[in-house]
Amino acid sequence: ADGYYEYIMHECAYSTSDYSDMVYLVSNSFNKVVYEQYNSTVGKYVGYTELGVKYAENFNKDQAILQRMKAEVDTFCRHNAQILDSSVRDKA
Repeated sequence: ADGYYEYIMHECAYSTSDYSDMVYLVSNSFNKVVYEQYNSTVGKYVGYTELGVKYAENFNKDQAILQRMKAEVDTFCRHNAQILDSSVRDKA
């Protein structure tokens, strides 16, 4: 298959039942290479390739983007983890 493959992966990682260690990761990849990533623990975008560094610098200059991403830990990760965890616990 010729062509290009670009994708974005959103991940919520945690290991405690109170979600105090919740981490939100957004990885942007091109042809299976992660070129930049947002990490809620770091609180900003990090570039891993030459182009990714430029994208990360631009995203990190925009406080509105960083505030929105920071809020995703609660609005996306914790919210969905509570729903999914309760449905699993209720089945046990």
